[in-house]
Amino acid sequence: MTIMTLLLLLGGFLLLVGGGEALVRGAASLGRTLGLSSLIIGLTVVSSATSAPELAVSTGAALSGSPGLALGNVVGSNIANILFVLGLTAIFGALVVKVQLIKADIPIMIGFSVIALLMALDGGISTLEGAVLVGMLVLYLVVTVVLARRQTRGEKSDAQEATKAETGAEAGPDRADGAVRAEPLDVDRAVGGGSVKLTKSLRTTKLRSVMVDLVLLAVGIALLVVGAQMLVSAASTIALSLGVSDLIIGLTIVAIGTSLPELATSVIAALRGERDMAVGNLVGSNIFNIGAVLGLTAIISPDGVEVAAAAVNFDLPVMIAAALVLLPLAFTAASIGRLEGLVLVALYSAYVVYLVLYAAGHDALQPFSAAMLWFVLPITALWITALVGYEVGVLRTRRAARAESPGGSSGPAEAAEEPGRTGAS
Repeated sequence: MTIMTLLLLLGGFLLLVGGGEALVRGAASLGRTLGLSSLIIGLTVVSSATSAPELAVSTGAALSGSPGLALGNVVGSNIANILFVLGLTAIFGALVVKVQLIKADIPIMIGFSVIALLMALDGGISTLEGAVLVGMLVLYLVVTVVLARRQTRGEKSDAQEATKAETGAEAGPDRADGAVRAEPLDVDRAVGGGSVKLTKSLRTTKLRSVMVDLVLLAVGIALLVVGAQMLVSAASTIALSLGVSDLIIGLTIVAIGTSLPELATSVIAALRGERDMAVGNLVGSNIFNIGAVLGLTAIISPDGVEVAAAAVNFDLPVMIAAALVLLPLAFTAASIGRLEGLVLVALYSAYVVYLVLYAAGHDALQPFSAAMLWFVLPITALWITALVGYEVGVLRTRRAARAESPGGSSGPAEAAEEPGRTGAS
C-alpha cells in the first residue's frame, strides 16, 4: 500500500461526497417542485440520491471482479446507516419518527432485509432475483408517491376551506394558495450549505430552476462515477496489501465512505429542524440499497452477485438485527433520543471492532465475542424491552384518562401534550 493508493482512496471519498451533495440538492429541489412532503422527499428523492455512491461502487466492483466488495458495500452501508449515521444524528438532536415510518416504511425496510438474506442462502443473488428486488422497489415507490400526492391534495383542500371560512370566498383562493405554498419544506435550507444563495440566484423562473436541478444531477452523477472507480481501485489494493478479503473492506472502509452523503444530509437536516426528513432519508436509503443497488448490481453483473458464507452467517443477520432494533426505538415516544443514539453508535463500534479482530485473526476475538453475546447484547435487548414496556404503559394511561373524561375525548391540555410528546426528545 503506497501513498498514491491512500490519495486515490481519499480522492474517491471526496468525489463521492461532492457528487452526493450535488445530486441530493438537485433531486430534492425537483421533489419539492412535484409538491412532495419533507418525509416523502426523504424516503424517495433524497434517499435515492444519497444511495447513488453505493450504486456506483457496487456495480463497479461487480464488473471488475470484486463481488465481495459489491455485497459488503450494500450490507455495510445499511448497518452503518442505522447504527452509526442514525445514532450520530440523534446525538445532535432527538429525531422525530412519524406514524407512517413506524407502521409502513420501517417494516418494509425489515422485509427487504429478510428477503435479501433468503435470496443469499444459496450463495449468490441471481439476475432474476435482482430483477425481483428492483420490481419490489418500483412498486414501493409508486405506492408511496401516489399516497403522498393524494394526501397533499387533501391537505390543500382543507387549507382552502379553512381560509375561505376566515377571509371570505373572494380572498380565499389567493390566501389559500399562499398557505399551501408555505407548507413545503425548504429542502435547499435543509440539505444545503453556503452555496444555496448561488443556486437560488439562478432560479429566477421555474424553467431555469429545473435546468439548474438537471445540471446538478448530471454533475453529481459524473463525480459519483469517477469517485467510485477511484474508491474501488484503492480499496481492492488495500485489501490485497493487508491480506484481508474485499468483503471486510466493503463492510468497513467503503461502507462508511459511501454512507457519508447520508451522514451529511441527515445531520444537516436535524440541525436545521427537519428531523423527520433525517429519519426518512436513512430508512429510504436502506430500502434503495437493497432494491436498487443490490438488485441492479445483480442484473448488470454477468453471473449475479456472489455471497460469501461469512456474509450469510453473520453480516446479513446483523443487518436484519439493526433494522429490527430501529422499530422499538422509533416506537418509544415516536422519537429517537440522544441516549438511544449513543447506544446505536456504541453497537456499531463493537461491530467494527469484531470485524477488525476477525480479519486480523487476533486472540482477543473469542473473549470479545463471548462478552458481546452473553453480556452486551442481552442488556441492550432488556433495555429496549423496558423502553417499549414503559411507553405502552404511558399510552394505556392516556387512553384510560381520555375514556374517563367527559365525552370520552381528551381535553385541551392532553391534546397539546401528545403532539409535544411526539416531537420531543
